[in-house]
Amino acid sequence: MRHFHGFMPTPSNHPRDPLHGVTLETIVRRLVERHGWEVMGSRVPIRCFLLDPSVQSSLTFLRKTPWARTKVEDWFAEEATDFPPEAKAG
Repeated sequence: MRHFHGFMPTPSNHPRDPLHGVTLETIVRRLVERHGWEVMGSRVPIRCFLLDPSVQSSLTFLRKTPWARTKVEDWFAEEATDFPPEAKAG
């Protein structure tokens, strides 16, 4: 592995990272399928999970709110080995 001025690449760019190549939309959809909005709202208490929840409103909020996005991504990463791999189109 090449070091660039003493810095190593960030771990999030590594293919073994459970978030590598997974879109935020996929993360939200898979968590909703597994847990439902009610559990998501209790685990990460944000309005877009609690009041009239939708994937689109959640994506809009999470993209603008780094602390909430981090909580959702960390939750997904904790359970990543439990999710079956996504089917590839084509």
